[in-house]
Amino acid sequence: DHVLQGWRDAGAAMTLFSPLTTEGPDKNADAVYLPGGYPELYGETLASADVFLDGMRGAASRGAAIYGECGGYMVLGKTIVDAEGEGNAMTGLLPLETSFADRSLHLGYRSVVTCTDSPLGPKGSAFMGHEFHYAGTVSDQPDMALFQAKDSSGTDLGAMGMAAGNVAGSFFHLID
Repeated sequence: DHVLQGWRDAGAAMTLFSPLTTEGPDKNADAVYLPGGYPELYGETLASADVFLDGMRGAASRGAAIYGECGGYMVLGKTIVDAEGEGNAMTGLLPLETSFADRSLHLGYRSVVTCTDSPLGPKGSAFMGHEFHYAGTVSDQPDMALFQAKDSSGTDLGAMGMAAGNVAGSFFHLID
């Protein structure tokens, strides 16, 4: 909620929508933020949410800045495979495939620096936050990396997330 309040304090006007009830982003939105969540639990519902999926694709095609955080990041990808091995198509805005068939915990505070210009700001923008997810397999696209990440002790974790034009996302949860 602190992120949303910071945007309100900066003068942003926001409209909320629910992908699970097949709502999509406002057709005039100049930015879309998809927060964390557990899309792997709602794969079929999301895959059939045509209003949401078409709305996201429309926002991307008209140049709206889009950022997906953790669960939102997974939804920006092509496919989410649940723990039972069932795959569900998502927005396809990033060439990401996420699988929970072989879960693995990723947890900790992170400091990141953007590798490219993105909806979060110009290349070199620095942020603090945390990572928490159980995605076991993620298709990496190093040439599309959004962040270079370090853990709380300064150990280099390498590339994190993806950026493609006005669409970006990662498992990183912004704190500041």
